[in-house]
Amino acid sequence: MADKSSGHQPQSVTILGATGTIGTQTLDVIAQHSDRFSVFALSANDNVKSLFDLCMKHAPKYAVMLQEAASDELRYKLKTTGSDTIVLQGVDALNKIAAHEQVDIVMAAIVGAAGLQPAMAAAKAGKRILLANKETLVLAGNLFMQAVIEGGATLLPIDSEHNAIFQVMPQQRSRQLSDMGVRRVLLTASGGPFRNASLQELNTVTRAQALNHPNWVMGPKITIDSATMMNKGLEVIEAHWLFNALPKQIDVIVHPQSIIHSMVEYIDGSVLAQLGNPDMRTPIAYGLGYPTRLASGVSSLDLLKIARLDFCAPDLERFPCLRIAYDALNIGGTAPAILNAANEVAVGAFLAEKIGFMNIPQIIETVLSSAKIEQVESIHQLEIIDEQARKDAKLRVSALC
Repeated sequence: MADKSSGHQPQSVTILGATGTIGTQTLDVIAQHSDRFSVFALSANDNVKSLFDLCMKHAPKYAVMLQEAASDELRYKLKTTGSDTIVLQGVDALNKIAAHEQVDIVMAAIVGAAGLQPAMAAAKAGKRILLANKETLVLAGNLFMQAVIEGGATLLPIDSEHNAIFQVMPQQRSRQLSDMGVRRVLLTASGGPFRNASLQELNTVTRAQALNHPNWVMGPKITIDSATMMNKGLEVIEAHWLFNALPKQIDVIVHPQSIIHSMVEYIDGSVLAQLGNPDMRTPIAYGLGYPTRLASGVSSLDLLKIARLDFCAPDLERFPCLRIAYDALNIGGTAPAILNAANEVAVGAFLAEKIGFMNIPQIIETVLSSAKIEQVESIHQLEIIDEQARKDAKLRVSALC
């Protein structure tokens, strides 16, 4: 058998969440390096048209849809074209394509809590995991990191901020940041579309305004999270698990240009940063090629054209979601899982135009403050906690409608 690591045989890639922004950009990078990578499996929730088009273009062995009706429709459409792609359905199928013995790399890009189980399956199977799903670490950070270690998996963060930190951290990582000479990590935030908005203006924000991000092209949920700065709060929790950083060792700094993707400060006063144009193909290419570098298709950074880089502290009064996320991390246990569930419900309600923009943090904080916090023991426990928190959040949404 050919040695895949030597480049003689393409590495097989499963993309969980193939029709989303990260999924399509991953396929774009793979297409630039067809000699090094092949598409083994693609998944989507219920977007039949998009997944059908991707199957026709990339000819994966498997295609998985979460919704049964959507999988039946996709299976019929592919059969009429003579495609050999096998269509599967459900969470068990996601776990199968994430842990399959023929798979080398798993891009975990399913948005929300739905991405947890297949990411865990990939970890236990010892895959190289390109983690673009924040919720896996927010919900089950200790369980997931333990599965990565026990399964012998390789974990590469794809969020631009954590990928930046990963790139400028010492290669020989130990358990404590101080043991590596690191004082703190600095997560940069664009500040979203309302960085300079007043509290009064935030109270009248519309769905269209919140979806208009100034720098990044992302899906609707993560775009709203960026606007509320909950995205940054979730990233703080991620950084805690990825880099074994204490909450006090993680700082957030607003950087509107989104050129410095994050920084690491060392105890000698050195600050190392990773810079680049705001394009997710850069961290995707880094994850696919690691430890070597791949061309990503991203244009070169022109610092002379940018001319200036600005920074300011986040305003926790106008963006309370960031404070609430720090609170959840400090509380620990199931608090981050409750935070995440309440946020998903609140963001969904805002996107459905049932609640106002500033109702999002209000609902999250109310759900979190009224919940019973437990120590995290199992995925099953977290699923129950997640369901309970969603029910509570939906009740609070209904009260506002």
